[in-house]
Amino acid sequence: MIIKEQIMQELEQIPESQLRQVLEFVRSLQAPSQPDDVSSEVWQAYLASKRERKEVYRRLANS
Repeated sequence: MIIKEQIMQELEQIPESQLRQVLEFVRSLQAPSQPDDVSSEVWQAYLASKRERKEVYRRLANS
């Protein structure tokens, strides 16, 4: 049995009330992890800035 068939069988067992969560999860898997139109250098600068802010907030919380 191929994976897609296994997934379909499992989906049949999930209550209707939880299917929206499944759909959101599947869509999140399809979303690109890094925007295509952003250069690697800019992306790295963003991530560095995010780490800096995290450290600042951690220090403020500990003071």
